[in-house]
Amino acid sequence: MTASILVVDDDPVQRRLVETALVKGGYEVIVADSGEAGLAAFDGRGGGDIAVVVLDLKMPGMGGIAMLEAMRERGFDQPVIVLTAQGGIDTVVSAMRAGAFDFVVKPVSPDKLVTAISGALKVEALGSVAKQKQAKSPSSGSMTFNDLIAASPAMERVLRLGRKAAASNIPILIEGESGVGKEMVARAIQGGGERRGKPFVPVNCGAIPDNLVESILFGHEKGAFTGATEKHVGKFVEANTGTLFLDEIGDLPLDVQVKLLRAVQEGEVDAVGARAPIKVDIRLISATHRDLIQRVKDGMFREDLYYRLNVFPIHVPPLRERADDIPLLVQHFIAKLGKSETGGRVKGIAARALAMLEAYDWPGNIRQLENAVFRAVVLCEGEILTPDDFPQIRAQSDGFDLGESVEPAIRVDTVRSLRAEPSVYAVQSSEEAPGNDAGTVKALDDKGNVRALADVESEMIRLAIDHYGGQMSEVARRLGIGRSTLYRKLKELGIDPDTGRAEKLAS
Repeated sequence: MTASILVVDDDPVQRRLVETALVKGGYEVIVADSGEAGLAAFDGRGGGDIAVVVLDLKMPGMGGIAMLEAMRERGFDQPVIVLTAQGGIDTVVSAMRAGAFDFVVKPVSPDKLVTAISGALKVEALGSVAKQKQAKSPSSGSMTFNDLIAASPAMERVLRLGRKAAASNIPILIEGESGVGKEMVARAIQGGGERRGKPFVPVNCGAIPDNLVESILFGHEKGAFTGATEKHVGKFVEANTGTLFLDEIGDLPLDVQVKLLRAVQEGEVDAVGARAPIKVDIRLISATHRDLIQRVKDGMFREDLYYRLNVFPIHVPPLRERADDIPLLVQHFIAKLGKSETGGRVKGIAARALAMLEAYDWPGNIRQLENAVFRAVVLCEGEILTPDDFPQIRAQSDGFDLGESVEPAIRVDTVRSLRAEPSVYAVQSSEEAPGNDAGTVKALDDKGNVRALADVESEMIRLAIDHYGGQMSEVARRLGIGRSTLYRKLKELGIDPDTGRAEKLAS
């Protein structure tokens, strides 16, 4: 089936140029001369048969950014390729933050445009396959805390609290921004407790229309209301003997909160139209990205329900506060996605690209990071991901020029040692043979024993001084310590910064 491309541009000459290029590329083209007309095209077709949007950012009336945001609000998640004039970097950054897939600089190069669209279609197709696989996978809660990637102190605390929570059946409230992995923590709690192997039923309360929340959660009888053509048991009954995970619980309507409070207190639910309540045995885990205390003050969340749910709170920190986890997460995603989508061709990430990812603030947290790595793995032409494979992040990282592309790389095959010793990076030059240990800090000695921490620390500091050319501010930042602490350690370890700058590590 031919892919349909929606082109939204108020310039008739530019629009015709783009349309001609896409028709020659074998695509069906739909044109609109404004943001309003573009949205009307979506509404008229339901958005279903539009594969990619080519969107001019500067238009009278509804501009490109406004249309992009309106698309996302209406649930249209098709890839958007924006058109921008030279020098419009700030606008491109805004578009990327709003969810644009890629950008093309005007005047439009037909080859560049077709390449961008091909990449968008490729990522979209593979993403659909991944969603289908995920939908078919069982949700039995078999994940454990060993499956969670955590190197930062903040996440280690989450794991400690999670393990304690798993040992009981008390209600748990997981707080944190969208995309931080609250559901993963909930699954690990189930997998680490006595209900492992039992049903794990997740419900996104914020995605259910208000008029259907009660029916979906508690069930309904046949004929209970118009359209109820058959009986529905509800999520509470589905989760019986297992765990019910209520995500975005702060979005529940007040009238439903009353029934939820009764279900939590009494262990029974009243289906819509039922004559008698139904007993249920569930472990309730709730999650929210909202400040529930503030919603209680604003009269939008019941105080009695809040205290009933908040028996054991766990706060999952945002990714920007756990930068130590980024290298491990990136390697995990490369290993997982690279194997399934490219047959293992992508083997690692360039150090400069990893540094760029570490410096980014990740407003979408782990979900955004996974999507960025997924896109990069699919579009990467070689074995190592470079900054060019992350155009959305690169557009927001102090301009587009990040230097040379040939540089040391963090390889996927080092993920095991990174998991074992988070403070030790196994860095291998992409120009070296796979068996060469140059530039690697080893966690074990020749006899297979763990090396003394002081020896590893000394070698790591020497490597950092050499790797960053003696730039002590950068060395301190990369090691995660202050300059004064770095110089104190240099003195304690007997390392001369001047000579260490030029020295190579002893093998």
